[in-house]
Amino acid sequence: MSSNAPRHTALDALHRSLGATMTDFAGWDMPLRYGSERDEHLAVRTKAGLFDLSHMGEITVTGPGAAALLNYALVGNIASVGVGRARYTMICRADGGILDDLIVYRLQEQAYLVVANASNAQVVLDALTERADGFDAVVRDDRDAYALIAVQGPESPGILKSLTDADLDGLKYYAGLPGTVAGVPALIARTGYTGEDGFELFVDPADAEKLWQALTEAGAPAGLVPCGLSCRDTLRLEAGMPLYGHELSTSLTPFDAGLGRVVKFEKEGDFVGRETLTEAAALAEKNPPRVLVGLIAEGRRVPRAGYPVVVDGKVIGEVTSGAPSPTLGRPIAMAYVDAAHAAPGTAGVGVDIRGSHEPYEVVALPFYRRQK
Repeated sequence: MSSNAPRHTALDALHRSLGATMTDFAGWDMPLRYGSERDEHLAVRTKAGLFDLSHMGEITVTGPGAAALLNYALVGNIASVGVGRARYTMICRADGGILDDLIVYRLQEQAYLVVANASNAQVVLDALTERADGFDAVVRDDRDAYALIAVQGPESPGILKSLTDADLDGLKYYAGLPGTVAGVPALIARTGYTGEDGFELFVDPADAEKLWQALTEAGAPAGLVPCGLSCRDTLRLEAGMPLYGHELSTSLTPFDAGLGRVVKFEKEGDFVGRETLTEAAALAEKNPPRVLVGLIAEGRRVPRAGYPVVVDGKVIGEVTSGAPSPTLGRPIAMAYVDAAHAAPGTAGVGVDIRGSHEPYEVVALPFYRRQK
């Protein structure tokens, strides 16, 4: 397939029939919005939203050596994940740079599902395949085997319960179980990228449209609406969740990103990047790198990725993501700033927006935390 022809998900025709504005995202034609981004965002915060996430990259790792391979290839302790549970982790280069952040589900004793970001799916697949050398494990590209539909928001448990007899009450956050939803076999996972409770449903692409329609009908009385990538971005930004290519990149280690907790040095054996990351951990302890903070605008101008963060005319950091926050009613941003200016309430911090230094308040992340 030529690189300029975007891929289409199994729900492509349905998105178009709903009047979605489509956009090229990581080589996929994806819905950006169906109507108002703000309305979609607020629906997820107060009711429920339905997302097509079929662009994500699924990679299956199976075999007697699957756990050992993933422990070597990734920075987390994957061997300690119980069957039916999931873990947020990262895959790094030998120099400690982040190749991608991942969610890994342990489906069976010797079977794992690795979910990579769409933009990095091939990179992750290639790295896992290369690192599998010498392990009794098989790495399989399952990107075409799954469609992925997410229902997120406070009403999502009730909506899903009406379509499945799976034990949703017993399904913890960061867990997954096989079940049937609206007659469709699915891996039902309780994860998400919005800051709300919600579920992600991995299904056969041939079943995607049937499942989407069933969720749409079941969710209508609860206020569920279809949602695009645009509100997914503002939701994850409010929830302080990193996005690869913005808060995470190969030029940063997990310690630079303030996510050193995902690196498990206590696990047995070597893993890719262990040596460099050990040094990075010691350095971060002694001399903290720039810190990822939240910024809330005092005015109305929206900061964007790459804008300098300044104090007294001196650059002390850089914005990684910025957008108007529908929940807070003001522009917000995540930024890496020098440790000396990272404390919440630090005075005199601004963002250079096209030459004008706009005042911003430094706050701890996340901007938004749902009521339990």
